[in-house]
Amino acid sequence: MTGDMDGQTRRVYWVLLFAPLVLLAALYLFPLSRVLWLSVTVPSPGFGNFEQLVSSSAIQRVLWTTLRICVLTTALALLIGYAVAYAALHLRGWRGEALLFFVLLSFWLSVLIRAFAWLTLLQSRGIVNTWLMGAGLIDQPLTLIRNEFGVVLGMVHYMIPYAALPLYANMKGIDPRLVPAARGLGAGPVHAFLKVYLPMSTPGLISAGILTFIFSLGFYVTPALLGGGRTIMISEYIAVQINDTLNWGVGSMLATTLLLSIFAILAAMSLFVDLRRVFGVR
Repeated sequence: MTGDMDGQTRRVYWVLLFAPLVLLAALYLFPLSRVLWLSVTVPSPGFGNFEQLVSSSAIQRVLWTTLRICVLTTALALLIGYAVAYAALHLRGWRGEALLFFVLLSFWLSVLIRAFAWLTLLQSRGIVNTWLMGAGLIDQPLTLIRNEFGVVLGMVHYMIPYAALPLYANMKGIDPRLVPAARGLGAGPVHAFLKVYLPMSTPGLISAGILTFIFSLGFYVTPALLGGGRTIMISEYIAVQINDTLNWGVGSMLATTLLLSIFAILAAMSLFVDLRRVFGVR
């Protein structure tokens, strides 16, 4: 009887495991394989599409713009996210909880709503330019959108929670007595922070940096709206190739390149950090 029940349990286990695997293969792996196939077969079989990575100045310009914006976005998001996480952890009473609540609150806002909010604030007759001109600080409206500044600003705003929350989780595990102990041994506040607290929060910085940079690589809505077609990142360029020029070969090649780049980044970072902890797997 016990053997029959064990066998039935194993069958149920494999059925429950097999069903989501089939769903994953149908909804993700099959479309992904089609993208990979198109990248080497359209318009003709071979790696001619991938050769454009080194021969096309337009593609190189888009890749360089994407890399530059992602690095800048990641650096600024980490800087602000570190300050937010540190403040949320060390503020006393309800202030720290309120700060953390507002960080979490941003997750409930659509990326589209945030982008349109920045358009309202930063356009030529928006709130920011109107206030600056009314205060007599400028004579002409500043160009704050439809350029790289607007794209970076919008992306940093969206990415701050992805940087702050992993950092906050990492800082929660740091013994709060270590910095006072260093101060008691004669270290100044800056020296104690740089030599004790910052090294112990480095794993959190690495985790947050990985998440922020990878999410930034595939960003589409914010660059499309705040860039106004003048600052084009790879996701928007892929959409143009697929939807406007119907150049499926180049579009799928760029999508494949983006996917392989993310896998390469994860593989490289796995040499230095435990990716299971980065993505919350214990």
